[in-house]
This record gives sequence, C-alpha cells and structure tokens, in this order.
Amino acid sequence: MELLTGDAKPSQFRIGLVVSQYNDFVTNRLREGAVDALRAAGVEEDAIVVVPVPGAFEIPQVTRRLAAFGRVDAIVGLGCLIRGETPHFEFIAAAVAQGITQAALDSGIPITFGVLTTNSAEEALARAGSGPTNKGWEAAEAVLAMARLFRVLCPEGLAPPVAVEPRG
Repeated sequence: MELLTGDAKPSQFRIGLVVSQYNDFVTNRLREGAVDALRAAGVEEDAIVVVPVPGAFEIPQVTRRLAAFGRVDAIVGLGCLIRGETPHFEFIAAAVAQGITQAALDSGIPITFGVLTTNSAEEALARAGSGPTNKGWEAAEAVLAMARLFRVLCPEGLAPPVAVEPRG
C-alpha cells in the first residue's frame, strides 16, 4: 500500500487569506488565528497575503481571482455569518460554501473554508478564541496540509487555473 503525504516545508509556500470585514469583531480574530498558525508552522511573514473583502458573499469572487492571478500556493477563506430573523443567512451561507468549493475546483490550488456559520455572536466568538481551537488556525493548518499534498500530487507544479478574463 502506498500512502501519499506531503513533506514540503511550510516556508516554501505563499498563502493567501481572504478575510470578510463584516462581523470584524470575529473575523479579525479568525485572521489572527490563521496568521499565528502559519507563523507557528514556519511560513515567512512576507509569504502571507491578506486580502480584506466587504462581506462573506465576496470571499468566493476574490478567492477565485487570487487563485488565478495572485501567485499563491493556497488560500484560506475567512468569514462569519450570524443567523438573523430572515432567510438571508441560509442564502448567503449556501452561496459562499458553493462559491469557495467552485473556486477550489476551478483553480487547481488548495482552498479551505474558514467561514463560521453560527446562531449567535457568542457562538462565533467561542470559535474565534486564541490558539489551536481558533477556526482560522484550523483552516490555516488544513490549507498547509493540502498544499503539502498537492506538491506530491503535482510535482511539476500546480494545475493551471481556469482562465478568468479581466473586464475592460
């Protein structure tokens, strides 16, 4: 039996973080958790690219663009959706999950989902504490594991992304 695992050093990777600014009292903590995890793993400070976006809905759009043109090896999407009184939450949560999934499939690079979907601000803050239980930290660790694995699966380099034509 052959077991494929990656052994590339995290210092070899350039990682993008696409971070929603909506609910920034949570997303700032998710970003800090992700950055802490990347630093702890050995990713160089200048190899971390942070891209703020207005809200969670914009994460997939920018993730796809960054994957196509940002010269990054992997991306973490970070956001926070808190359920309200209308169905808006379900629509946005589904669109973001589908959009990030599609960006990952289209781009050929690892992209992880660090978007909280919670019932309350308290639940969100509980998932954005300090250290390895922070969901941003977890998403960053996952993207590094995937980036290592992709180096084994694609030794000649990452698959070229689906063309995204700039609008004039």
